[in-house]
Amino acid sequence: MVISNLERYDNFLSSLRAPSSSTWTEARESALLEPYTYLTANPGKKVVDKLVEGFNLWLNVPKDKLAVVIRVIGLLYDASLLIDDIEDDSQLRRGIPVAHKVYGIPLTIHTASYICFLAHQELSVLRPIVRHRACDSGAGPDNRLRDDSPTAEKANFPKRLISDHDLDLVLNDELMSLHRGQGLDILWRDTLRCPTEDEYVQMVKDKTGGIVRIAVKLMMACATINTNVDYIPLSNLIGIYYQIRDDYMNLQSDEYTISKGFAEDLSEGKFSFPLVHGILEQPENQLIMNVLQKRPKTPTLKHQAIEYLRNTTKSFDYTVAVLKKLDQQARKELERLGGNPILSVLLDKLHVDA
Repeated sequence: MVISNLERYDNFLSSLRAPSSSTWTEARESALLEPYTYLTANPGKKVVDKLVEGFNLWLNVPKDKLAVVIRVIGLLYDASLLIDDIEDDSQLRRGIPVAHKVYGIPLTIHTASYICFLAHQELSVLRPIVRHRACDSGAGPDNRLRDDSPTAEKANFPKRLISDHDLDLVLNDELMSLHRGQGLDILWRDTLRCPTEDEYVQMVKDKTGGIVRIAVKLMMACATINTNVDYIPLSNLIGIYYQIRDDYMNLQSDEYTISKGFAEDLSEGKFSFPLVHGILEQPENQLIMNVLQKRPKTPTLKHQAIEYLRNTTKSFDYTVAVLKKLDQQARKELERLGGNPILSVLLDKLHVDA
């Protein structure tokens, strides 16, 4: 038996030279993706999908390419959720246990990394095929056309603010921004260093705005109309608005308590927008810093911190006032860009009352 097994390696190098068929199977793929399919089986509010639908009113991306953009953004967004839940030691996502509590941290990290590569793979579908005149002298009266892979922009092609030949650079740049923002968020938390309000907003622009910018930039690269209109400032504004709103809801919303747990940001030790304001408003009072340091899992300290933010520093009132200003500017920009009923409805749904 031992000799028989050894014989399979007698000409092993020759077998490696032969054309190989993939041994990867659908069953293995399914097993590897299980933390991802577990997460996506319980879908969220599809805010990013609504953003894509809204921006497409202006950009008119062909249906096949739009489907790819949605697929890429969905993969990247869900990958970020899998990793965020590990980094934040979260317990619930969308009302059920987080993926890494079910499948373990190693597999969940690996799955998240793998689906980022799947997203990169999808980009190949978006790369343009440039059709131009064949330059050989034998071209007939029809001036035969030939297809090439992406080349430099041609003079008669519509000018774009985002080139459809640099999709990998677009994705890589934004993923780097996203990771820088998330890295600062973790660094501040783990070193118990409260950022300034400006630092916090810049971090959010990098982190949360990154996913929105990837979607909008890919759509701008594939657009058939308005190819020279800059939609990035609006996408940044929406990303910042969404994260500050999320910070507020995490500490104030019963719906968020059901979905993610009661005031989970306090359990994570996270410097969210209302907490940053509360700390900076009365820097001599260490209550919030002490609560964040302890990362409480039970309600008592959380209630105390929330009451302090509500009644002493008025941080929730301040957050709502900031959201109101951002909402007004977003609506003004929508109007300047020609109006957009889908994005207007989305802003209505995200509106927060004091």
